[in-house]
Amino acid sequence: MRFTHRAQAVLVAALWGVNFVVIEVGLRELPPLVLTALRFVAAALPLVFLVPRPTARLRYVIGYGLLLGVCKFGVLFTAIHLGMPAGLASLVLQTQALVSVLLAAVLLGERPSGGQIAGVLTGSAGIALLAAGGGGHATAIGFVLTLVAALCWAVANVVVRASGETRPLSLLAWSSLVPPLPLLGLAGIVDGPKAVLDAVTGLSWTGILAIGYVGYLSTLVGFGLWNRLIAEYSVARVAPFSLLVPVFGIAAARLFLDEPITWTEIMAGAVVLVGLALVMRARTGRKAATAATPDPVDSDARTAAGAALVRAESAGTDLLR
Repeated sequence: MRFTHRAQAVLVAALWGVNFVVIEVGLRELPPLVLTALRFVAAALPLVFLVPRPTARLRYVIGYGLLLGVCKFGVLFTAIHLGMPAGLASLVLQTQALVSVLLAAVLLGERPSGGQIAGVLTGSAGIALLAAGGGGHATAIGFVLTLVAALCWAVANVVVRASGETRPLSLLAWSSLVPPLPLLGLAGIVDGPKAVLDAVTGLSWTGILAIGYVGYLSTLVGFGLWNRLIAEYSVARVAPFSLLVPVFGIAAARLFLDEPITWTEIMAGAVVLVGLALVMRARTGRKAATAATPDPVDSDARTAAGAALVRAESAGTDLLR
């Protein structure tokens, strides 16, 4: 994996870590489902008028929009609204990294290396340690809903990979048209039509800035880069970088929301970094050891002409370079 792409993955983790603080601030202004809906309105407009349609089939575009917008973020925002602290939410959500690798292995036939498995398990152990040290700050319903959101994100990662999309930004923009109406409909049922109307028409500058961050920086920049990396590499190689999100999330929550941080959380964050280092070290070593035999995922010499997934990946790689 190129250094610039690793740097992009770390940048995405930082954007998403701070995003949890912005979500909590935004939820002081707006109901959770309304904030989620406005997030995707911002992500879709005006970008859909500036980018071509996705190359993936319509079912992938709709499925990705529902999984990411309604299922992942609708549930996550509700979890934070119901008492899940921002810093803790940032780490519990990263259980998706392990689930993503497992789902990709089962559904897409991607075989993680031994080093990847060791790295993900090490990083997951760090997340478990973080949860053990700070789990007492969360409500039970908030914790469970965050786990559900993590599962939805893992499935969304697999959908991106399976779609064969060669225009990741187009997929993100056009799929963002899907969540707003279902989310506003659910908000009307949960909060009432008047509450939804009052929230939308009474936006303060704080609410507008929160929507701008979660809609443009977190969604367009964050998921645009994330989907591009998944398209060029694999779910198993990209997903572990999300283990950095709680490191940034907990630090941002401490800095901006004054959420407590303990030595246990600091040590667990270090374990997360070790896990990511194991993933990258194992990958580098494998590439060096197999230089004479091109890797079917990493090399330019993708010769499995009969595999639709590999063909889609090759086309995406050529486009993105």
